[in-house]
Amino acid sequence: MIRTSFLQDLLATIFERSVARPPSDDRRSLAEMCKALLSERGEASGTLIAAAILDRYQAASTQEKQGFFQLLEWAYDLDCESLIGAAETYRRNRDSNTLSELLRAAEPPRQELLRRLNRVAGATGRLVKMREDLLAMIGDEPSLRCVDLDFQHLFSSWFNRGFLVLRRIDWATPANILEKIIAYEAVHRISDWDDLRRRLEPPDRRCFAFFHPAMPDEPLIFVEVALTTEIAASVQQLLSRDHAAIREAEANTAVFYSISNCQRGLAGVSFGNFLIKQVATDLSQSLPNLKSFTTLSPVPGFARWLSSQVTEANGDVERVKSASRILEASSPDDLEQVRSETLKLAAEYLLHAKRSDGLPLDPVARFHLGNGARVERIHALADTSSKGLTEGRGVMVNYSYDLNSVEANHEAYIHHGEVIATRGVRALLGAALAQHRALGTQNA
Repeated sequence: MIRTSFLQDLLATIFERSVARPPSDDRRSLAEMCKALLSERGEASGTLIAAAILDRYQAASTQEKQGFFQLLEWAYDLDCESLIGAAETYRRNRDSNTLSELLRAAEPPRQELLRRLNRVAGATGRLVKMREDLLAMIGDEPSLRCVDLDFQHLFSSWFNRGFLVLRRIDWATPANILEKIIAYEAVHRISDWDDLRRRLEPPDRRCFAFFHPAMPDEPLIFVEVALTTEIAASVQQLLSRDHAAIREAEANTAVFYSISNCQRGLAGVSFGNFLIKQVATDLSQSLPNLKSFTTLSPVPGFARWLSSQVTEANGDVERVKSASRILEASSPDDLEQVRSETLKLAAEYLLHAKRSDGLPLDPVARFHLGNGARVERIHALADTSSKGLTEGRGVMVNYSYDLNSVEANHEAYIHHGEVIATRGVRALLGAALAQHRALGTQNA
């Protein structure tokens, strides 16, 4: 069983304390309060000003919030002349004093403003929500990306792995957290409390989440795990109401079938790689009978890629026909008729479809391959839900986490762009390429 350490529990207790305070009656504008907060030297009064700013922001309209971010953008940006001067001074005289001045000049004042806002009890979660608002505005006002860089820089430190607490979520977990698990599930919707119970209570089911001591009731990310006797090939079978549970001692495989990020305001701050590896490591220690750790993952970009193949097939008529048949299949029975073609093109998509930066086109593939997993198996008709059929044409993938090779796989992927896959997956790809070469020769 995975347990938090005494120190982590102690930290959680400290951070969970709330400080009762009366509503702020500060009549100054947000701009005036921000200026006062950065100039304030008294710890107590500074906290009161920070609390007043957060309260004012929370009650503000969307337009007023946008004005606040614009204030952070232009009033608390870098002083370029000071930065250039500090850099020139450090170039001539490299000592600790000139380096300190250079580092101070290189940091936008809004970073210190956000740090001081974070001194208020409960401020971390409120700042995460604040960034969620900011991200929603950037599309219409790209200049605010500069402000977001500071949020992301600070959050990457505040939510460092060393501060995260891994907790098991089970049927005895407080209801307020279970409600959030239902709400935040992003891969396979949890329909009701009975559905949630089937995912948490049986002895062959697990769920783990990362929490931060400053946000003890808010999961940051969680993963759902099924303990099985074989690699799973259908998510509907895993989630079936008729599932016959096995004893944990009988299982030899842990299947990570859903991983959900919970806080939109923490976009770009990576937790998933730590979570899967930590859970796999801890499960292997507590259940030594487990020999295999795999995912059952969606392929959310597959249908979109197939559509591009129809319009950009470069004269390959059979390729266009294959992609079209898969896209036009309107039911699981129709997709069964094009199973072979689906598997071949799915293998090509996963192993060879790349973005302009050379990384895999599929976002889920980028995540797991970047963590050091390998493409283990590809399954047709593995997700027959509406979402699964629409986005991935029913295809799902097993990514395997071999704890002895994840680091080597990660290095090969990061430094050489290599997609590690089993022979079985590559055989599908080889068959597809051979078919396309033969068709190309016939067409010639």
